[in-house]
Amino acid sequence: MKLLSWNVNGLRAVHRKELFLPWIEEQDADVVCLQETKAHPEQLPEEILNLGSYHSYFAAPNYRKGYSGTAIYTKKKPKSVTPGFGIDLYDREGRTIVADYGSFVVINCYFPNGGMGPERLQFKLDFYDEFLAYLDKLVAKKKKVIVCGDVNTAHNEIDLTHPKANEKNTGFLPEERAWIDKLISHGFVDTFRMFNSDGENYTYWDMKTRARDRNVGWRLDYFYVSQNLKKKVTAATIQPQVMGSDHCPICLEVSL
Repeated sequence: MKLLSWNVNGLRAVHRKELFLPWIEEQDADVVCLQETKAHPEQLPEEILNLGSYHSYFAAPNYRKGYSGTAIYTKKKPKSVTPGFGIDLYDREGRTIVADYGSFVVINCYFPNGGMGPERLQFKLDFYDEFLAYLDKLVAKKKKVIVCGDVNTAHNEIDLTHPKANEKNTGFLPEERAWIDKLISHGFVDTFRMFNSDGENYTYWDMKTRARDRNVGWRLDYFYVSQNLKKKVTAATIQPQVMGSDHCPICLEVSL
């Protein structure tokens, strides 16, 4: 089974660049998870809303357009699809879609950014804690769990070009990084690190400074799996050659 995750930084925008549909066709993935779609379903063109052999599901903010948003395209129809994880304060931002296939669960999440002041950083940290509590409940039920998306934090120094210069910046704060440590201590596995131990493997580059041209980046996008799926993971890769967003796609292959 092949799964993809991509923060598209505007689904309509990447489609207008004529980059999204060719990428989808070339990849031929079983599940495609998108973050920061910045669109409600009624704003999308037909060819994006109903994409070939895929079932499509969207979550969007219930109070604001052109912001946040997530989507899942899946060839196999899930038993259930739920926008959010049960807390209205976070679900109202359209950041999460949960697809339950019965034998496993795929959770697509666009985690909050900690910028724009202390209140928003606290919102991000609170979101992290509530989300982990939700994951713990799934694991307690013996669910096989796949979590993907833009976590908006680089875990270790290896995961960004300038770690020392960013120690006091959101996205690499000690308290943000500590949450990823906690996630891993709860049994979740960073699948990319199962196969790659070196640096300069990034998924985000600042567009204003043309950082991508120099590969000055951050690894902010992840596929995590619960411990009961670790041995089923066969590959985890990054696709830096794919353009159209300030993030690039990531890929997970797992035997299910």
